[in-house]
Amino acid sequence: MKKAVLLVMAAVLASAVWMMAAHAANEKMPMVGQNAPAFTLPSQTGDAISLASYRGKWVVLYFYPKDMTTGCTIEAHNFQRDLKKFEASNAVILGVSVDTVDSHKQFCTKDGLTFHLLADPDHKVVDQYGSLGHFGPMTIANRNTFLINPEGKIVKVWTKVDPSHHSEEVLAALAELKK
Repeated sequence: MKKAVLLVMAAVLASAVWMMAAHAANEKMPMVGQNAPAFTLPSQTGDAISLASYRGKWVVLYFYPKDMTTGCTIEAHNFQRDLKKFEASNAVILGVSVDTVDSHKQFCTKDGLTFHLLADPDHKVVDQYGSLGHFGPMTIANRNTFLINPEGKIVKVWTKVDPSHHSEEVLAALAELKK
């Protein structure tokens, strides 16, 4: 009986800690209407990519958990499939995870990805965008996307996205916002 009570109390405590961590992450997440936080990160080519260099373009800044995993591969393939549509709308795609440059390079080579994947193993940008998460003992980027307008303001935020149709969602929002 005491063991069962202890187990229930531990479960309640773990749930409360998880909810507090999720709330803290959302508190840090930039909101629609705010300027997108500036950053510079290395891409799969090793080149430093800065958000500021895309002023005048729409930016799809998407955070994803892990290179070469099922959901992340589906999401990246869909963005790659639709890349010409994004380019026709004056938009660039930037993917960010806590993986290394070498991991991104392997992922892009293996899967034919030509847009920039940015490495944030120190979690600076992932944290800045309120997208730092955990999967068991692993630190990951939560699957969140920020649509940034040509003036550098966040105009749309998606959290906990479904990777199977997210590219279409972003294209639809981009088309609507450009009207």
